[in-house]
Amino acid sequence: MINRDSRGPRSGPPGRGGGGSGRFGGQGGRFGSRRRGPGGRGPRRRRSCYFCGNAIKVIDYKNVDLLWNYLDDREKIVGHRQSGTCSKHQRRLAIAIKRARTVALLPYTPEQARLR
Repeated sequence: MINRDSRGPRSGPPGRGGGGSGRFGGQGGRFGSRRRGPGGRGPRRRRSCYFCGNAIKVIDYKNVDLLWNYLDDREKIVGHRQSGTCSKHQRRLAIAIKRARTVALLPYTPEQARLR
């Protein structure tokens, strides 16, 4: 019979969870200082949604200058954690970007962006 408690005080599979070990290591619990603000003190300040702050009700697919801000260098749609948009506007933004790509206002790939 196998002794399941032979791994020591930690429970669960080896290399998962735990305190300071693993991918994010260091002090500050499971995720280290990843969730801390500038200077490592206190929580990070939450970004506010650009569209909520400026009371933009409709995200127009023809407004290409605005949509370019939400594409990364590989012409992929930037996630809400990086852009700071709320979930409602992130969904509408994705639809607008996809429509602009269909009408050839935005590129699908970086190669197409170079031809612009």
